[in-house]
Amino acid sequence: MVAPFRLHSGDPVPVQQTSTTCGSASLTVARMLVNPAFAQWIRLGVPHDPAAPMDAGTETGRFAAYEQVVARRTGGWFGGGGRLQLPWPRALGTSPWGARNELRFGAGAPGARWHVAWFRLGSAERLGRAYDDLAAAVRPGRPGVLYIGSPTLPRHVVLALPPTGGDGLDVYEPSVGRVVGLSREAFVMRRLRLAGWDVPWAAVHDAT
Repeated sequence: MVAPFRLHSGDPVPVQQTSTTCGSASLTVARMLVNPAFAQWIRLGVPHDPAAPMDAGTETGRFAAYEQVVARRTGGWFGGGGRLQLPWPRALGTSPWGARNELRFGAGAPGARWHVAWFRLGSAERLGRAYDDLAAAVRPGRPGVLYIGSPTLPRHVVLALPPTGGDGLDVYEPSVGRVVGLSREAFVMRRLRLAGWDVPWAAVHDAT
């Protein structure tokens, strides 16, 4: 039996491989967390088919290749599960609906009801509620995809995870390949300081 893949604050994780694949990297890590066999293939090259030979490539190479699979799927006419979706230019990263379909079909645990929540224009009080909702929704197999950016545009995507200890959230930060803490205060005050971006825009998370 393959051991589950888990992440904790400070853990190193593969870095996004292009300037526009932060969302694809986050969704690849989400799939690793919910699918131990997939994680084992990414990390060690162990094939899904026991009769197949080991993958001779590197973890970085496999991660980069799957990032591109996710980018094509989330940006195309047909997303996760073959669901029809509005296409999205790959130069603009990952659309929230593309991320939602990817989570629905393999990158998240079955049975979740994935919801897109927008809060860029909210007050500090509303941002506090958005943070609390995200923290309550995130649990093993059900991460949150968090869009952040400048005051005028969403520019980056991170993966919200259950905290290593205590309350709040951890996030996989794909630009540096590391799990870091995300406090409620930083979220509410729009001082995220993740990849140079501060403003929380939206999240895709379980709404059950």
